[in-house]
Amino acid sequence: MTFLEHLEELRWTIVRSSIAVVVGMVAAFIAKDLVFDGIVLAPKSAGFITYRAFCALGHRVGMGDALCINELPFALQNISMSGQFFTHLMVSFVAGFILAFPYVLWEFWRFIAPGLHPTERRSLRGVVVFATFLFLLGVAFGYFMLAPLSIQFFGTYQVSGAVQNAVALDSYISMVTSVTLWTGVLFELPIVVLFLTRAGLLTPTFMRTYRKHAFVIVLVASAIITPPDVVSQLVVAGPLMLLYEASILLSASTLRRMERAAANVLPAKGNA
Repeated sequence: MTFLEHLEELRWTIVRSSIAVVVGMVAAFIAKDLVFDGIVLAPKSAGFITYRAFCALGHRVGMGDALCINELPFALQNISMSGQFFTHLMVSFVAGFILAFPYVLWEFWRFIAPGLHPTERRSLRGVVVFATFLFLLGVAFGYFMLAPLSIQFFGTYQVSGAVQNAVALDSYISMVTSVTLWTGVLFELPIVVLFLTRAGLLTPTFMRTYRKHAFVIVLVASAIITPPDVVSQLVVAGPLMLLYEASILLSASTLRRMERAAANVLPAKGNA
């Protein structure tokens, strides 16, 4: 294929991916009650599964009701004439992107795969499934852990009893959707490491050398995106560090496979 033919193929890849996102967006827009009442606004309720799990954990470890949340004393309000409509559109887009993500990954893999060597394609078999799993795992972690912790802290924090919390709808929606979506993206770290290793830009030795620096960065990031308490920061930092360690193992495994493949190629050339 010529360069222009590659551009044409990329254009159609983007078009098909965009159509998939729009289809998911339309489906989410139609299922308004489920998306908002059943998913997006659910963490505002004290009966949300995460709050109940923390309460049960507190009882199990002998902390009584210390981790229980009986109410979230803040109200959501819409202060813009078109606020609810555009909020509906934004949430539908995010939901459509999440729903279409596996297909979008498959489309871009289908575009990239023909340019890879057969051995590279075999070694990367299943990468779309793995990347989809990581993304959905990150989305679930953001929705069930980060979003409820943030909502509980910021929704109940008061500088004075004389000041009541009345949270703007777009502010609440922005927090839930951004935390959920970006956590899903962040969980793609092993996939990024895989491709950087194959490109020769990253090695497991480098990642091991700068492990302490990565740990500090993770702690700082956790402090930024979570309420300012040690428990919340550790809840976030723990999985991120596990991802980093898993990425080191993945990088080392990828490097070994590349070295074995190179060693097999050299004798074959010598015999020729």
